[in-house]
Amino acid sequence: MAQTVVQTVAQVADVLAGADVIILGEVHDNKRHHQVQAEVVAALQPRAVVWEMITQEQAEALTPQILQNPAETAWVLEWEASGWPDFTLYAPVFKRAARAMQFGALVPRAQSKEALQLGVANHFGAQAQQFGLDQPLPVAEQATREAEQMANHCNALPDHVLPMLVDVQRLRDASLAAAAKRALEQTGGPVVVITGNGHARLDRGLAVYLQRALPDVVIRALGQMEEGAIQGQFDVVLSAPTVQRPDPCLGFAKSD
Repeated sequence: MAQTVVQTVAQVADVLAGADVIILGEVHDNKRHHQVQAEVVAALQPRAVVWEMITQEQAEALTPQILQNPAETAWVLEWEASGWPDFTLYAPVFKRAARAMQFGALVPRAQSKEALQLGVANHFGAQAQQFGLDQPLPVAEQATREAEQMANHCNALPDHVLPMLVDVQRLRDASLAAAAKRALEQTGGPVVVITGNGHARLDRGLAVYLQRALPDVVIRALGQMEEGAIQGQFDVVLSAPTVQRPDPCLGFAKSD
């Protein structure tokens, strides 16, 4: 599958326009990525927006009036305690989405732990088969994902944890797909999904699960790079400068 590398937000919008579900990827702490998402939402005027960062209950508490006020939006969402990057990064996206119907797809940590105890398909419930969550990944893909999780965690995890992390990632993909399906059914679309690049990628993210449930749905995805680097497959990719971050592996270092 070919993906288009573009230079402007207008070009991004042109590629994505006309889809039923439009997935806007991000690196969570990159300010420019959120500015791009806000501009694309303004250009495409979706009828619904699905958020990886909030629950359905939180989404239902949002009104157009609240969404016009960043401070009130952050308060309603209890954002400061959420663990996500500073709300000022996301504020432009929420504000631009004020006219749309809001949907949440967050799987809280406590639910993730419960899912690992029950099995992610059992936790997901009756829709697990519809979205393909009841099927194991191909052996090669499972191994690749586990290796990526190990690398992402600085080679500091015990091996038995890796399948659990992959299962949680799949659960989050399926949760996003289910929310996008509800949003499409309730509004007719288009639906925009705001999520990390890992969930936005077409080769393994939420699109795989949504396409399984709705084979005829038209899905397009934006991947947002940093200095031209990104993993996965997207319809269109756009680059931004890399955010300066502390070394994430310092958190795994053992004290002497």
